[in-house]
Amino acid sequence: MKIVFIGAGNVATNLAMQLYNPSCNIAQIYSRTIESAENLAKKVNASYTNDINLVITNADLYIFSVKDSILEDLLSRLPANKGIWIHTAGSISINIFEKYSLRYGVIYPFQTFSKNIKADWKNIPVFIEASDNDTLKEIRDIACSLSDNVRELSSEKRKYIHLTGVFACNFTNYMYTISAEILKKVGLEFDITLPLIDETCNKVHILSPFEAQTGPAIRFDENVINKHLQLIDDEKTREIYRLISEGIYEIHKNKNL
Repeated sequence: MKIVFIGAGNVATNLAMQLYNPSCNIAQIYSRTIESAENLAKKVNASYTNDINLVITNADLYIFSVKDSILEDLLSRLPANKGIWIHTAGSISINIFEKYSLRYGVIYPFQTFSKNIKADWKNIPVFIEASDNDTLKEIRDIACSLSDNVRELSSEKRKYIHLTGVFACNFTNYMYTISAEILKKVGLEFDITLPLIDETCNKVHILSPFEAQTGPAIRFDENVINKHLQLIDDEKTREIYRLISEGIYEIHKNKNL
């Protein structure tokens, strides 16, 4: 299979590296910046370009892995071809391809990626969708070569998967950032929180998130909560603390009766 990647960011890099094998010829990498295109191309022995008009037209598969805001513009400018077009986004409908390609689909890996960290693909849930049954079979074969956990899912339902990922990953990581800033005030490194984070993550492998919840907010201990609020200088961070504490209490208050 001959593959072209449109994009060279975190997802594209991890996906290209995972697909890079004798049965998959990654022929070309496109990126808006020539440096990014070249860096990924070197890893998978591909050609590269930063001109969408120079993307080759004889590939079997075109994988769009770019920011949501620029996807349709790139679709409209990609030279016409007979390949399957897919995107890797959680929040974009499969229907975005309708005006531009006869065969298209989605491969959405539900994971956070970084360019320099190798992901364990076999355990990543991968959600797929396609324009027709024949295309779905081809996309499923590709997805199954990546992961042992492949599921067909509609665009409408995939939006909710993406939303839960923002809460479970992106927002959680922002909380780590706040934690690190708090620790700086007393000259401590963030690594002292790692055993706590690891134990919290381990718990939700065994318990539901509801069952694993602990802390002053679960019983709305105003004495502790108010002391914490006094320690927070930033108004937005205080509001985050208040809102999350109230949310935790609202979910758990019936349990505490």
